Amino acid sequence: MSMAVERLVNLALYLAAAREPVTAADVRGEVYGYPDDQEEVAFLRMFERDKDDLRRMGFSIESDESGRYRLDVSATYVSTFDLTGTDAAALRVAGTALLDDPSFPFPEDLRLALAKVSAASRRDPVTALIADEDPERQGSVVAELSGAVEACKWVSLSYTDAGGRPSTRTVQPYGLFVHDGRWYLVARDPAKDAVRTFAVARMSEVSPNRAKPRTPDFDRPDSFDVSSYVALPFQIGDDPPFEAVIRFAPAVAWRAPAVASAHGTIAVQDDGSALWAVSACSVARLATFTVENGPGLAILEPLGVRDAIVAGLKRVEGAHA
Repeated sequence: MSMAVERLVNLALYLAAAREPVTAADVRGEVYGYPDDQEEVAFLRMFERDKDDLRRMGFSIESDESGRYRLDVSATYVSTFDLTGTDAAALRVAGTALLDDPSFPFPEDLRLALAKVSAASRRDPVTALIADEDPERQGSVVAELSGAVEACKWVSLSYTDAGGRPSTRTVQPYGLFVHDGRWYLVARDPAKDAVRTFAVARMSEVSPNRAKPRTPDFDRPDSFDVSSYVALPFQIGDDPPFEAVIRFAPAVAWRAPAVASAHGTIAVQDDGSALWAVSACSVARLATFTVENGPGLAILEPLGVRDAIVAGLKRVEGAHA
């Protein structure tokens, strides 16, 4: 990243985070990228150019009679642009890295932006080829949920679990995360008196409470950390957990750590294969996950998952016969 681009990013973040209008002197002293030994006239010219560049990008920067500046968030937008699959993938990689940075000041806004990137780019290889949900719908639902998470507002929704059982829930949304192109909501379900993880793809009729928008409906625990709830798709659900064992053939055993994503344990065998023991709670989702990440993966336990894969492949064969 060039110094000019880095300075623009720093200026945009500074203006977005400022709770009160700021002066040019504030910018010069607080924003990294403006040389300390720069003459006043040269600094002001650079600052004016930077403001003009940000405005062309869609940032609404206002100034008052006292020469103070503020970012009008409600009027700020991003101009139309096209993303290739490679562009979208690069943005997702960079954005995910920032989500893991505790010093980044806008994690919820970034999660929403990543959802919009997925929705805008149908060629995104992560979302389009792996995730089974409609990326455009996913983006709009995540936008609703992100606002409810930030404002601590109740959310009512219809939900179909991995077993196909529909229900209506009213939950306290704690946080959102994305895994393999799929978005998940971590929320407390008062009906079950437990914090659960919900797949956005299985939601419908999502309705945040819009009464008293500036007043929180609940208090999120100070100890809550959404990263501790990140799980694989087959580990999410209300069904009782069970232990699964998946074999990676010798030719693909090198992929085991990436597929496992630090879940469960991996044991390398004498023949070069690898056995992955992992907790699961959905036979159907485990079967789908295994097929998606094949070939070279085989379910050893439980036998019911193997049966589900065989039945699914037979349905595919019948549909294309």
